[in-house]
Amino acid sequence: MHEDRTSMRAVCVESGKLDVKHIPRPEAKDGQLLIRVAATALNRADLLQKRGVYPPPPGESEILGLEASGVIADIGPGVKGRWILGSEVMALLGGGGYAEYVAVPEELVMPVPSPLNLYQAAALPEAWLTAYQLLHFIAKVKPNETVLIHAGASGIGTAAIQLVRLSRAIPIVTAGSPEKLKFAEQMGAATGINYKEEDFSEKILQFTEGKGADIILDCVGGSFWEKNICSLAIDGRWVLYGMLGGKTADGDLLGKLLRKRGQLLCSLLRSRSLQYKAELVRSFTEQVLPHFQSADPPLQPVIDSTFNMEDVEMAHQRMEANQNIGKIILKIGNS
Repeated sequence: MHEDRTSMRAVCVESGKLDVKHIPRPEAKDGQLLIRVAATALNRADLLQKRGVYPPPPGESEILGLEASGVIADIGPGVKGRWILGSEVMALLGGGGYAEYVAVPEELVMPVPSPLNLYQAAALPEAWLTAYQLLHFIAKVKPNETVLIHAGASGIGTAAIQLVRLSRAIPIVTAGSPEKLKFAEQMGAATGINYKEEDFSEKILQFTEGKGADIILDCVGGSFWEKNICSLAIDGRWVLYGMLGGKTADGDLLGKLLRKRGQLLCSLLRSRSLQYKAELVRSFTEQVLPHFQSADPPLQPVIDSTFNMEDVEMAHQRMEANQNIGKIILKIGNS
């Protein structure tokens, strides 16, 4: 029986529900690599897109999935890099990861570090590139600075803890359970604060002897704004990259921020230009990827759980319920 080279299985969204269907397989266009996907990983953007509130940027695949790992199945015309068919790679995507094949601009593809298998590699691109971007491209972290990381046990949180340590800065995290806080501290957090039980701004000021955090990585937004400004050091950088706690902030936000001379920096990765993403991938590949195999201890992606493609609804429910520590992996092909 011959393989059908024109179609593939993919997770499709219909009326807010996820279903595996056969759809046309993409082709590697000019400057693109076609990846046979072994695995992808869940991101909160997937949950929003499923609900119809976070559509993909123009020209990107309508299929969910902002990252993938797999092997190179085809090399498009005009590709400049020395890519080899069958090589293990991972990629940052604008969409399309929940499918057996995805076509990606070569600038967004990275080799898989040798200690990692393809399921581990699927946990890297979106979370680690986001954390790296927030720390180095946006906040410009310096050695010995204190960095407050909200959602410290998430995929981005666990990556950020390790990248802050790699930068010789000091990571502090918030999370909503003792289990998550314990895990974050095992990953290298200097201290952890349960935001459900304590005022994290008081704890930050205690830990920093009144100075506050130099950088805040914030995916919460609205409900945390007042405590964030209270936690912020003079001339600190508050980096907003999500709004899990709402979009609105009532009160003296601007006055309090001004008195701290604070910078409010906002960043999204998915809507960035190919040029920006290519520069981010190039910098990450040079500065961070070697540390997955050579550092002591080496960097490591944190895998919460692994689901088969057919169980994608269960995987989404786990993320919706905030049960995960690290990344939820979706197996697409055979690794």
